[in-house]
Amino acid sequence: GFVASGPTPYTVTNPTAVVTIPFTVLPIVIVMSALSALLWHWRILPVIVKGFAVALERSMKIGGALGLGCASNIFLGQIEAPMLIKPYLEKMTRSELFTLFTCGLANVAGTVLVLFATVLSPVLPGALGHIIVASLLSLPASILLSKVMIPGNETTPATVGQARLYRSTMDAIATGAEDGMKMYLNIIAMLVVMIALVALANIIVGNLVVGGSPLSFERVLGWIFAPVVWLIGVPWADAATAGSLMGTKTVLNEFIAYLNLAALPADALSERSKLLMVYAMCGFANLGSVGMMIAGVSALAPSRRDEIVELSLLSIIPGTLSTCMTAAVVGLLP
Repeated sequence: GFVASGPTPYTVTNPTAVVTIPFTVLPIVIVMSALSALLWHWRILPVIVKGFAVALERSMKIGGALGLGCASNIFLGQIEAPMLIKPYLEKMTRSELFTLFTCGLANVAGTVLVLFATVLSPVLPGALGHIIVASLLSLPASILLSKVMIPGNETTPATVGQARLYRSTMDAIATGAEDGMKMYLNIIAMLVVMIALVALANIIVGNLVVGGSPLSFERVLGWIFAPVVWLIGVPWADAATAGSLMGTKTVLNEFIAYLNLAALPADALSERSKLLMVYAMCGFANLGSVGMMIAGVSALAPSRRDEIVELSLLSIIPGTLSTCMTAAVVGLLP
């Protein structure tokens, strides 16, 4: 069986690195948040989002409100995007709401694109371009998979493309910086807590020996997700290590998974496997993001809280499958 004879994934989580991260790459989040808010106030991003929304409406046959919300996820987070269509959240069908949540989990916000690219640049040339392409390709994939799971032909046609989020240029910069700082502190807290919990789990199970090696959190995740990453094109020799990364992304978050990918020994994964995993992990489909989405969207549409909780948890499945589908498509290319 795989447990006894399969490859052992590398354990790469390094608590020491967490000390330097807040002072090196993470400040990019604050700058990008302020820049995104400024571009939104100057009506540059809304024009781009509107273009994507129209394309989605015509190609995927979805309503205008849903198209705007899904397209906004390319640049905004899974909480900020629903804010643009707040007047229509109460009216959207169950299928549309599920699609909106799936899109939010299948993409990464524009504020963290540069952050991820910075982390990955030492191991993947042109990382920023790959992250952008991954986010764009996952958008139609997430709509398709969500409609397969919860079908629905009804559409909410209204759009709110002219919604303003800021009063002035300085308000946009200040608000963007403030939001970026909140995200910055949240990422630091999640890093410290999650890595500490993983270390604690490894201490607890480390006395158990399976297949001649001590048991660890990374090994268990590798066993669970190895068949998944193998199906998207990762060679079986790399499946345990790649599966461990995919499991870390799903259970913890994508940032820790990307840090682990960047910290792997040079021979741990082939170049092809590294590229596929960058695409497969490019999404917010994890338990922490679901919790934040439940809290944020429930405040926008309190009367639908029970439905929001149910659909948010369920959306992890198509959100994860969407990024895996994107990786599989990339794996078909030479």
